Amino acid sequence: MSESTSPYKRILLKLSGEALMGEGKYGIHPPTLTRIAEEVAELSRTGLEIAIVIGGGNIFRGVAGATEGMDRASADYMGMLATCINSMALQDSLEKQGLKTRVQSAIKMEQIAEPYIRRRAVRHLEKGRVVIFAAGTGNPYFTTDTAASLRAMEINAQVILKATKVDGVYNADPKKDPTAKRYRTLTYMDVLKQNLNVMDSTAISLCMDNKLPIIVFDLGTRGNIQRAVTGHGEFGTVVGAAETVWA
Repeated sequence: MSESTSPYKRILLKLSGEALMGEGKYGIHPPTLTRIAEEVAELSRTGLEIAIVIGGGNIFRGVAGATEGMDRASADYMGMLATCINSMALQDSLEKQGLKTRVQSAIKMEQIAEPYIRRRAVRHLEKGRVVIFAAGTGNPYFTTDTAASLRAMEINAQVILKATKVDGVYNADPKKDPTAKRYRTLTYMDVLKQNLNVMDSTAISLCMDNKLPIIVFDLGTRGNIQRAVTGHGEFGTVVGAAETVWA
């Protein structure tokens, strides 16, 4: 086992459900899932403690269901169940890489996942297991971004790695505006005041209150999770408190 060169000991990786689609329009793309699992396995073997929160947008998105006339709470619960499907798929892929894993669900489903218990999650991490938090916060009207912020603070993670489809946070949509510029660093208040699409405002506020940094990066290239963890080079966008954000 090689030694970690990361400045962090414990991280929380936030994956969107769309990250599992690869080039598809919905569902899970097995080669993409395997690539993500391989990268996580490489990091885990260095001794880094890794927790993961994954969304469910590749299967069902609660907000979209609500806009089509579905009851918002029911739609959000369906979205939570979608995250459980993704969590089980990721667990299977990680275990094929030889890792020991646990899925902890905020909604009780004992046959397939442990209930979320903070102390148990921390103990799993201390033993080198990768812990996947499923079903968001277990409550409607809260996103998996908020779940990621909440779980990161509960387990005392030192950073949230927010994996996206772009290589950081821009002042405009880089796919539509070729002049869009990427921010290297942002404060929490920058994100909130400019309404930047990093995480929802509840998640950003939670991180701000607890000075938990967020690194936003592109998941599409192999090795980017490693780069985000080690902080090498001009990589991604770092969101943090004014006194801790680096240039």
